[in-house]
Amino acid sequence: MSAAVLARHLHPLLGGMVLGLIVSFWLATLVSELFGTPETVAWVKTAIPWGFLLLVPALAAAGGTGTWLAGRRSARLLDAKQRRLRWAALNGLGVLMPAAFFLAAKARVGAFDGVFYAVQSIELIAGALNIALLTLSARDGLRLSGRLRAGVTVADRR
Repeated sequence: MSAAVLARHLHPLLGGMVLGLIVSFWLATLVSELFGTPETVAWVKTAIPWGFLLLVPALAAAGGTGTWLAGRRSARLLDAKQRRLRWAALNGLGVLMPAAFFLAAKARVGAFDGVFYAVQSIELIAGALNIALLTLSARDGLRLSGRLRAGVTVADRR
């Protein structure tokens, strides 16, 4: 299998894995906060940083295959996708990962105070933003690959 074929198959799989992990972190946080015990919240908050062991390599591989697939091409859609992903990366590295480590440390000692919930609120908002940015980037990737036409909705495809 050529590198181009491999990258075309790997990139969407890795991107889906990344989006799935981020959505699972976000949903686990939301569900544990709304319906869980403090012990459940602590378990979720301390487990999420361990998930970075899957997330970070998947992000790097998705970024590498995406960069390789883009090559020297320049198109409005590709530029928008890359700009969006830069914001998602900045949000992830600057807000989400530090918040996750901070919240894990607070949860480990049972410190569910105002600071914990303020950072938790910021993390949920930043996480929702990243989910939206990554979903839009996935849509653009489908359009760039020809698997989705611009302006076509799911209802139109039936």
